[in-house]
Amino acid sequence: MDVAHCYLKGNADAVEFCPYDFYHNVLAVSTYTLQEGCQPNRHGSISLFNVDEDKRHLDMVFSEETAGIFDIKWSPPGGRLNPFLAQADADGYLRIKMLEGCSNGVEGVNLKEITKEKISNSMCLYLDWNPSATSITVGLSDGSVSIVSVLESKLEIQEQWKAHDFELWTTCFDTHQPNLIYTGSDDCKFSCWDLRDRPPNVVFQSSKVHKMGVTCIEKSPHDPNILLTGSYDEFLRVWDLRSLSKPLNKTSISLGGGVWRVKQHPFIPGLVLAACMHNGFAIVAIKGDNAEVLETYNKHDSLAYGVDWHKGEANHLGGKTKPLMATCSFYDKHVRVWRSANDIIL
Repeated sequence: MDVAHCYLKGNADAVEFCPYDFYHNVLAVSTYTLQEGCQPNRHGSISLFNVDEDKRHLDMVFSEETAGIFDIKWSPPGGRLNPFLAQADADGYLRIKMLEGCSNGVEGVNLKEITKEKISNSMCLYLDWNPSATSITVGLSDGSVSIVSVLESKLEIQEQWKAHDFELWTTCFDTHQPNLIYTGSDDCKFSCWDLRDRPPNVVFQSSKVHKMGVTCIEKSPHDPNILLTGSYDEFLRVWDLRSLSKPLNKTSISLGGGVWRVKQHPFIPGLVLAACMHNGFAIVAIKGDNAEVLETYNKHDSLAYGVDWHKGEANHLGGKTKPLMATCSFYDKHVRVWRSANDIIL
């Protein structure tokens, strides 16, 4: 089950496997550490690891100190030739870095900063790329959301508006309709916005389903009508978007801890990995109106925060697989790479 693990100097809050061919074993990890006092200081780091499953080892191949980082995301393959890593920082900056080095993912790999832009005096909490890697949506701590165009050498804010009353913990593009974005906030509201309007128009806003703050939103890569939300109220919810102006909450499942992050498997429909804050990590299977926990992972000793699937294992119809995953926890500064203990039928 366990492949490798390591401890970092800072509080680990995000892990992201590179989705590009030849770099699938490159794992990016970010940290955010708050030094309290009269003048609070938020600092962090971004590190790259080579995941060597055969040797059961994580090799750090690059690391640099940064501002405190709340979120990182690789650009989607197909949009760009080289992998770009976007970084949402506590100092209000959005930074774009390019992966450089050998194509074996081991020797000489590093991140080179391409551009940055001050998005706000508030903190950047979350980001998501559009499918063509030409725009990024950023959630801010004052409840605003920004849409930022990604040009070759600069970033440009296209739109920025007050979307929620409190911290905007999550935002994402609709991968099937990129003119739509979704936002979720500490005000318990889950919203959809149409970017074709100026300013963007709210398509719907759900304010009564989530009993606490909305912390994560993810559109299914396999079904254009399915979307997931997670909340501090401990529920993972499945939404049917066929009636977009009034989405239907199809089903929900309590995961026993605040659902901070969810990641849908890139090849296996309905397979979801969730970071459950005070209750470790869970692999959840969603089929129709049913959701069940297939497996839990509790090797971390503090807040379960970051999760991601390895992107290099394709779906072989009719077979079985034990998916490879990376997870991280906050206060114990721990990163783990592990495989499911059980076969998942493809």
